[in-house]
Amino acid sequence: MPRRSFLALVAGALALGLAGLSATAAQPRAQFLQSYHWRMPDQSLFGGFSGFEIGPNGRNFVTQSDRATLWRGQIQRDEKSAITGIDLTSGPTKLHNLKGALMPHRFADSEGLALAPDGSVYLSFEGEARVAHFATDGGPAHDLPRPLAFKQMQRNSSLEALAIAPDGTLYTMPERSGALNKPFPVWRCRDGKWSQPFAIPRSGDWLLVGADFGPDGRLYVLERDFWGLLGFLTRVQVFDITGDTLSGGDVLIQTGPGKHDNLEGISVWQDSTGAIRLTMISDDNFRVFQRTEIVEYRLPPTPKGD
Repeated sequence: MPRRSFLALVAGALALGLAGLSATAAQPRAQFLQSYHWRMPDQSLFGGFSGFEIGPNGRNFVTQSDRATLWRGQIQRDEKSAITGIDLTSGPTKLHNLKGALMPHRFADSEGLALAPDGSVYLSFEGEARVAHFATDGGPAHDLPRPLAFKQMQRNSSLEALAIAPDGTLYTMPERSGALNKPFPVWRCRDGKWSQPFAIPRSGDWLLVGADFGPDGRLYVLERDFWGLLGFLTRVQVFDITGDTLSGGDVLIQTGPGKHDNLEGISVWQDSTGAIRLTMISDDNFRVFQRTEIVEYRLPPTPKGD
């Protein structure tokens, strides 16, 4: 949850005026399809979802809570591919540390999720900034090497986003860069070694909270802002990676405050029509006035010749 002063947020938002509110929401390039409210009132561990991965069929999924639990299931869809329900197939499975014991609370803030081709998962953590591989959901963690820079990141604002490229390379990014005029460093793990080849520009109060590689090989980055009583804002940008170079930054989605809840996890996949979909999940922070929301957008087909 953002830690900015609540009163300052409200005052700043009101100062913009209603005209300014409408101007903040740029015309999205992606088409909004649906918002589905996922509920499990009889499950005490339900909530806090900050990572999301969907299989190629748009049905099988895996998600994790920021309280170190892993969930797998199937999305039920109607004949028009709209979400109609969620069925769990496993979970909540509590995560274990490298010794096979339940993960202590102070190390359990799992934020980013990347699904490996073999179905195992990588998770990034922001309490103690690190990335770990879980060969099995209930098995021990295998921590990846931890660069000195990870140890120097802000607590509760470090490795929020995690994505795996088609070649198996991992990319992770912190929620905060350290200063408003400082870009978000992108860390890359290849052959067990970390490097920081490039960074994503920071603009305004947008914070980086999720990332995924699409079927087109491009990096999709989810950001959010928070305007107090007015709610959360969501933005998605897309980038191209060529070697050690990052380019692009086209804005595909940018909402005004309150359209969605606290979207933190993103999965990019291709539906049966060949269109790219962006499916996102919200972190409700285990608060009764928030909700677990699954949101879907669709990218329009690229015109021939582009």
